[in-house]
Parts: sequence; C-alpha cells; structure tokens
Amino acid sequence: MGHGITSLLLVALGGALGGLGRFAISNTMARLLGNAFPWGTLVVNASGALLAGWLLGVYGVPNTQPFWLLAVAGLLGGYTTVSSFSLQTLELWQRGQAMRAALNMVATLLLGVATAALGWWLAQA
Repeated sequence: MGHGITSLLLVALGGALGGLGRFAISNTMARLLGNAFPWGTLVVNASGALLAGWLLGVYGVPNTQPFWLLAVAGLLGGYTTVSSFSLQTLELWQRGQAMRAALNMVATLLLGVATAALGWWLAQA
C-alpha cells in the first residue's frame, strides 16, 4: 500500500479516533482522581503500550498494511502522547513538585515498557 492517499487517510482516521479516546479517558481520570497528578496521561500511555505490544505480538514487525496504519500509526499514535507527558512533568517540576515529576517519569517509563511486554506476552499465549 505504501504512502499513498489511502495510507494517509487511514492514519488520519485512526489518529482522530485515538485523540478522542485520549481526551475522554484523560478527562474521566481527572474527574475521578483529581489533577494533582497526571493520572489520565499515565493510564492512556500504559494502556496504549499494552495494546501496541499485543498488536506487535499478533502481527509481528510494524508494516504498512492497512490495519497497521489505522490501528498503530493512527489510533495508537493519536491515543498515546509523549507531548502531554512532557508538559505535565515540566509543570510539576516548575510548581516545585520534583518528587511528583520524578515519579511521573519513572512510572511512565516502567509502566509503558512493562505493559508493552505484557501485551506481547498475551498475544503469544
């Protein structure tokens, strides 16, 4: 399929759906747990890593097939977010909450890698 207009449309559609999912989950988590810690972004990134790992386990190496473009490049690309993570961590640091900033960095990294591995493992089971 390559990088034609169909590929771009699949990524765009997936990205729009992923962005909507991220927005909904982040807002729900903020309502449930408050804004003192970026729980929504942590949940989104961990669940996105889990799904990415699972898809990798099921489908193998990333490719340009329509499903991969829609689900991974688009949906998960729009759903997970390093930009929000980075800005929220910086905001915690600037507010003098260095421990929370460090916790967010460590938790995001460890949880992301662990859930990606879990997703891959689940796909292999």
